[in-house]
Amino acid sequence: MPGRAQIAANLARVRERIEAAGGDADALEIVAVTKGQPAEAAQAAVELGLTRLGENRVQEAVGKMAQVQGASWHLVGHLQTNKVRHASSFELIHSLDSSRLARALAGRHEPPVLLEVNVSRDPAKHGVAPEGALQLAREVDGLLDLRGLMAMGPAEGDPRPAFAELRRLREDLQQRLGRPLPILSMGMSDDLEAAVSEGSTMLRLGRALFGDRTL
Repeated sequence: MPGRAQIAANLARVRERIEAAGGDADALEIVAVTKGQPAEAAQAAVELGLTRLGENRVQEAVGKMAQVQGASWHLVGHLQTNKVRHASSFELIHSLDSSRLARALAGRHEPPVLLEVNVSRDPAKHGVAPEGALQLAREVDGLLDLRGLMAMGPAEGDPRPAFAELRRLREDLQQRLGRPLPILSMGMSDDLEAAVSEGSTMLRLGRALFGDRTL
């Protein structure tokens, strides 16, 4: 299990990477993804100022929430419709990708959401196709508090084109919806530099902060 000192050292390196990529480490929001990490590591991260914690699975998140103090929780993985009853436990859901899920969430004291867009066009990944993002955004905007967009970079190759497409898509949706979408959640441990260079406002970092998963 990574201790507080190790997480602090890793966070310092992450901040250096952000600055080297042209970003502002004080302005960029970091979601510390605690998937596969024990509650003790999550608590250490919170004590170092990483108060936004992310989980991929609802069940793992709910299990840690009672053990970790001072955190706000983000769901960064896919949300199944049969798990929407847990949605109110999260501060932000990054992975809304269908009108069916939006309707299931509506009226449940739901948190704000991000639209997940499959900019890498990878059939193995979740997310609405970029071509369908406008229609879904209009549907979601009438039901939920839509705050921005999220995407994962491609498994191989340069991630910058995909991240640049997400940034342009957000700009287009802001114009068409007539309001700001302040959050651009893109960038993980291996591709944070590309995401920062393309305007990310929120990074989702697991291994860069905690090392390999221990659970």
